[in-house]
Formats: sequence, C-alpha cells, structure tokens
Amino acid sequence: MSNLNLLSLFSGAGGMDLGFKNAGFNILWANDFQKDAVETYKNNIGNHIVLGDITKIDSSEIPGTDIDVVIGGFPCQGFSIANVKRNMEDHRNFLYLELLRVIKDKQPKFFVAENVKGLLSMQKGKVINMIVKDFESLGYKVDYQLLNAAEYGVPQARERVIIIGNRIGIDNPFPKPPHKIPDENELDLFPELPDAITTEEAIGFLADVELQNGKIADHIVVDGRKIYNHIASTKVEDTFFGRKYQVNQHEICDYLRYYRDKSDWTTKKIDDYFGYKHTAGHWFRKDNNSGSIPKPSDWWKLKEILKFDDKYDKVVTTFVEKPIRFEQSLRITNWDRPSDTITATSPEIHVNKTRRLSARECAILQTFPDDFVFYGSLNSLYRQIGNAVPVKLAEMIASEIKAFLI
Repeated sequence: MSNLNLLSLFSGAGGMDLGFKNAGFNILWANDFQKDAVETYKNNIGNHIVLGDITKIDSSEIPGTDIDVVIGGFPCQGFSIANVKRNMEDHRNFLYLELLRVIKDKQPKFFVAENVKGLLSMQKGKVINMIVKDFESLGYKVDYQLLNAAEYGVPQARERVIIIGNRIGIDNPFPKPPHKIPDENELDLFPELPDAITTEEAIGFLADVELQNGKIADHIVVDGRKIYNHIASTKVEDTFFGRKYQVNQHEICDYLRYYRDKSDWTTKKIDDYFGYKHTAGHWFRKDNNSGSIPKPSDWWKLKEILKFDDKYDKVVTTFVEKPIRFEQSLRITNWDRPSDTITATSPEIHVNKTRRLSARECAILQTFPDDFVFYGSLNSLYRQIGNAVPVKLAEMIASEIKAFLI
C-alpha cells in the first residue's frame, strides 16, 4: 500500500492528526500559531508541524504534490454559539478561506473540516451554505453531518459538524455509530448497540487520586497506568467544600513560621519531603496574592514533622459543603452518562466537589492516549485539550476515507 499523504491546518495539539495517523496516514506538514500547542504536537506526533500564521504562509512553502487528504478544524470562535457577538464581520470566521486556498492549490482527493454545531444555525443557515458552495466551486462533492462523539466510542456528548469533500466521484463516507446514547424517555431503536461510555467508566479510577499540582514528579502510576498532567484548578472551594471557619492566612503563616524556625526543617527541605516544586514557600509567606494555607492532608503531614500544637487544627481542617451559585461555571460533571462537552476554558467540577476535572481527565474524555503529554500552563492545557477533535472520532472518519483511497 502506498503512503497516504496528509496536510493539516489549524492542527492545535493534534487530536484530529493523531486519529488520522492511527488510521495509517502519513502527515507531511501541519500548522498552528499557538506556541504551547505546537510544542505538545512536536513532542507527541512529530516535527513536521510549523509554528506560524497560516495567512502568511504561501502554498508553495507547504510540501507535497500527491496529497490524499487535507484536514482542518478551522477556528470557530466567530462561529460558536458560545460567542454571543458572532457575526459575519469577525475575521476569524474567514480563516476557513485559508483552508479553501490550500485545498485549491494542493488538490487533495479528500478534505475534512470540523466545526461547532452553531455553524449550522448561523445567519439562519446562510453561513454553512456559503462554505459548501465555496468548496463545491473547487470541483468537490461536499456533504456535512452533525456527529455526536458519544456515539463513536468517546465518553463525551460532543456534537460537531464534520464537512467532508472529495473529487473522486463518490458519496462522502461518514462512519456509522457503534454506540447509542440511552434515553429513558424514548424507545430503544438500536437494542443491538452498546450504550455510550460513561464519564465514570472513563475517569472513575482517578476520582480519589491526589492531584499533582505543584509536584516535582511528572507522572504517577494508577492501576498500572502512567498518568501525566493530573493537575486541575481547585478554584471551587468557596462554593463547594470550603472551610467552615474564617481563617486568617497571616495568623497561620506566623504560627507555621514559628514552628519551622524552632525545627531543623528549611522550606526547601519541607518541599522535598512533600515532593513539591515550591508550594511550601507559600505557607510561610504573608503576601495576599501568593500566601496560602495548607490543605488538610498537607496540614497533618506538616504537624508530624514540625510538631506544632492543636491550636489551629480544627479551623484549618474542617471543611463543609457550601451552597452552589452561578450555575454555568459551577456545573458538576455527569457520572453515569457521557461527559458534557469538554470546553477550552474552565472544565466542569468533579463529582468529589473539591476540584475541577484535571487536564488528564479531560484528555481521557477526548480519547487521547495516556502517554500523550501536554505542555504549558494549566489554562493552556485546558485550552489545547478542549479545542481538540476527539482522537477516536477522527480515527473512525479517517478509516472510512482510507477504505476508498486504497
């Protein structure tokens, strides 16, 4: 079998690319303009990705003559339902024209474009019709479908528009769903199909595993699996499990410093003992922005080594469940059905209510393999993962196309 050659635009961290690679495609060239995403891609998929603005890259700089497929999830901020101010003037809406340009110049046998569900209703359907006509004008037969990732073995109810075009004169192949999303209010029309994978089935094994926030070790081993990027935002504590009593950080800081100075433990030695990079320093610092109070599990370990008295034990370690406000940002993830859509911003709150989903949990819900390691700050990780196409869905689309190409 000859190599099936592929070009990738708006590649991000490489969810769609990895799916096509897994299906046997050879990626000649990829592009994205986000530095962290490109670093993640390079470290996991290959050096063929170029960091840069696609509007400034001439088609002649893109390698390959006999191209089988061009793929690209063109940016959707302008198209997204989440963006209230979406309109035809948003220049990001027209980045798909770059995809159009590369397809026109490279003449691939197929192209695959991905976008948000909102694309279909934008300007009452005028936008999707315009996009389809533009691609058809290049001589491609074009079809689109709204696919729900949960029906394709992804533990996430993520609906995305998949646009496929080909110039080899066939009906565009879309994968058939191997799973169904159960609905107790409706008749089961597909009794032979297994139910979609639930959130708990996918990430339940990490529910009680301590986060690696601030830790030196780059991975932990859980159930024989090497787990990277198990870091998460814990900015939920005031609204979920929060301290029952008012605690003054300055008071706690003075108290801990007094006992630290009496002992032979330095801050560095304490960090080493906990396996942190530099978290302990914040416990001995009064600065409002960076000073912090140890979490209960750290407090008890600290007490063992610094041998302080019981004075603050109760106020520091008593947590109670507090009321939830602001529904949207404080949604708790589903456990007994596929996860809601993993977004590029703050993910949902874990069912344990002490944190948000970790970057790794989000990556698992996007069907990235365990050994796919993401690079950048926590917010950057969330953005890279949330913007990706689920790997398994991409692989199933790729396999359908491959069947025609070989």
